[in-house]
Amino acid sequence: MNFDRLNRRGFLKSSAAVGAGLALPTIFTSASRAQDYCNMPTGDSVVFGFNVPQTGAYADEGADELRAYELAVEHLNGEGDGGMLNTFSSKALGGNGVLGKKVTFVTGDTQTKSDAARASAKRMIENDGALMITGGSSSGVAIAVQGLCQEAGVIFMAGLTHSNDTTGKDKRANGFRHFFNTEMTGAALAPVLKNAFGTDRRAYHLTADYTWGWSQEGSIKKYTEQLGWETVEAVRTPLGAGDFSQFITPVLNSGADVLVLNHYGKDMVNSLTQAVQFGLRDKQANGKDFQIVVPLFSRLMAQGAGESIKGIYGSTNWNWSLEDDGSAAFVKSFGEKYGFPPSQAAHTCYCQALLYADACERAGTFKPSEVGKALEGFEFDGLGNGPVLYRAADHQCFKDVLVVQGKEAPSSKFDLLEVVEVTPRAQVEYAAEELGGELGPYNDNC
Repeated sequence: MNFDRLNRRGFLKSSAAVGAGLALPTIFTSASRAQDYCNMPTGDSVVFGFNVPQTGAYADEGADELRAYELAVEHLNGEGDGGMLNTFSSKALGGNGVLGKKVTFVTGDTQTKSDAARASAKRMIENDGALMITGGSSSGVAIAVQGLCQEAGVIFMAGLTHSNDTTGKDKRANGFRHFFNTEMTGAALAPVLKNAFGTDRRAYHLTADYTWGWSQEGSIKKYTEQLGWETVEAVRTPLGAGDFSQFITPVLNSGADVLVLNHYGKDMVNSLTQAVQFGLRDKQANGKDFQIVVPLFSRLMAQGAGESIKGIYGSTNWNWSLEDDGSAAFVKSFGEKYGFPPSQAAHTCYCQALLYADACERAGTFKPSEVGKALEGFEFDGLGNGPVLYRAADHQCFKDVLVVQGKEAPSSKFDLLEVVEVTPRAQVEYAAEELGGELGPYNDNC
């Protein structure tokens, strides 16, 4: 599909337009609390809550997530071409809503802030009757909202969250993650870095100062130090810093020959661009060409970074260039609707919406504990990344992981990443107890 020639067919509706015509708000009374489960639907429609960053450092990912959610709702309701409903190995969904009910939705802005994210999720559950909450492009936000959903008695289908903690020490029974984590990034990326840069390297980390950054730094340290790399320094940077020059300047005289940018979204775009402007890519250190590594990045970030992304290694959950039937179907649907290919954030959110709806159909109910049981141990295919397992022990998906590199000669403004390694699922699997935490019991009650 030539995305440069497609006309852009518009963006998302405004929040007001999106919310128009939805089911009436649910008022929590003693009667509603006496339902079999929280927000048990009584009409002919159900409400999904899409909680994404519409402002802040991760707003680009949030916008793409909302596009994917809107597309998923269309497909669930029998509109459009059906997308990955046609390739999904489970055939429980028929494009006639979920359990005979039309899917509607409300949205919230997490602002990439945990308090704001919890507040918007709470509003959607209490005022709008949302049966489940999904979304987020920050692990700090995901963990906060996952905890809120556990308390509120609804399912949380995490969006873009990469910290080990989401399905590690902070996992909850009501929470499920399709996206991969930093442990998997480390396991997949380290062998590629070894082949490209050798085992005698000195690394300097700049790290976003919250749960995802800490987790990403820890995983990259773990796997690169096993190779023989030395960690020279690890410096924490505030989320949304904008100007990273004060953090990059010390790298020049640190004795490091690799800079690892544990940043995401606009922070990664800014820090990488500034590091290149400071001449790090042209620098020699310890008799070697200086290298920059971005452990997690996406096509959206590559577009923002422009020329700076060329040759940079990282990992990604999914890429629109994959040629399996599911990926092709999703790229076609998304591209025809929006005029450009989807990001990894869009892909994982679209999948989560379908996976939740499918679990409800297979369970025969929207009751969280029963939906959760339908997801636990569920093996599926046809949604990209090959065969996938939703592991029962920690509600983490396991699938192939992609190692990518910024293309030196992209064919279009969208064709920016080259998949250099498809790391088999078996290579990134680990024991559930390795990351700690306890799922605890399901909560069905508001």
